[in-house]
Amino acid sequence: MTFTRASLRALADDLHVWLPPKRGWGLANCGLLVSPRTALWIDTPYDRSSAAEFLAGSRRLLPDGVSVDRVVVTHANGDHFWGAGVLPDAEVIATHEALEHIHFEPTPEQQQALVADSDPGSPLGWYLKRHFGRFDWSDTPPVRPATLLRGELELRVGDHPVEVSSLPPAHTGGDLIVHLPRQKAVFSGDVIFSSTRQQPGDHPVHWAGPLANVIAACERVLDTGAEIIVPGHGPVLDRAGVRKHIGYLEYTRERAHALHAAGVPAPEAARRVIAERRHPELGLPERLVVTFGAEYRHLDGAAEQPGVLEVITQVALLAQELEQPAGLPAPRRPASADAPSPT
Repeated sequence: MTFTRASLRALADDLHVWLPPKRGWGLANCGLLVSPRTALWIDTPYDRSSAAEFLAGSRRLLPDGVSVDRVVVTHANGDHFWGAGVLPDAEVIATHEALEHIHFEPTPEQQQALVADSDPGSPLGWYLKRHFGRFDWSDTPPVRPATLLRGELELRVGDHPVEVSSLPPAHTGGDLIVHLPRQKAVFSGDVIFSSTRQQPGDHPVHWAGPLANVIAACERVLDTGAEIIVPGHGPVLDRAGVRKHIGYLEYTRERAHALHAAGVPAPEAARRVIAERRHPELGLPERLVVTFGAEYRHLDGAAEQPGVLEVITQVALLAQELEQPAGLPAPRRPASADAPSPT
């Protein structure tokens, strides 16, 4: 299933970015760094067919006899990770902590069954089919990193240095950033979800937190001195774009702390912040349920993270509620009424 029609475009010397043309769940940015002897992927697409599309585009840019032999994964969400299966001989590099997040998410096989078999008349089934029904994991093997790091790791791709730095828990418990000093570029993974006036994005979703760590990770990106920042999702940013995103995160953190202090439960806090319409241009506002839930857990000192299906069910309920006219209950959707995918 080829659906993204993403394109590889040059960013800097020997550096290319693969950008899905749409926004939405699962449509992640990926990078390709090329040299005369070796090549590197930074993140991968979600399923095998879209990863094969990225691989075909990459091969057109590789010198004769060169293959992509390493993949650096910024975190273990499947939409950045599972496509590595199309490179079975490549060395996959991630953080030690990413292994824990792998166990938090369904496997590709489980996710395929979950989306296919969920009742589309239920909020969860409706949401899964709307946002994840476009993907096909029926031939997507599980992937495990071959190289695990703590702290820093320096690689070379030909003459290009690649600086890999692990982060404290932020978007997930196993994030890292990739700094390419010669290209003055950073791939941030999902510590940054970007949006511009010309290309609006989506609300970030942060599973681990706290938001103070996400903000610190963004500051760390700026500390590299990079001028080109490739976020996990959305358009490529400059330094001013990252600072604008930090403002979004600071506002979200401030509201979460104020509403927590007022005794407002996390799902209701998300509803109130959505209703403030501070960022009406951003899609998927229901994802604030996840981010607020993570921030509240830190404020409450709760260590245990709820299961992903429990969290996505809350997201689905809010998404369905947001689509209803004011004052009307959300109807149970019939099995035949699949909603269109977001654009």
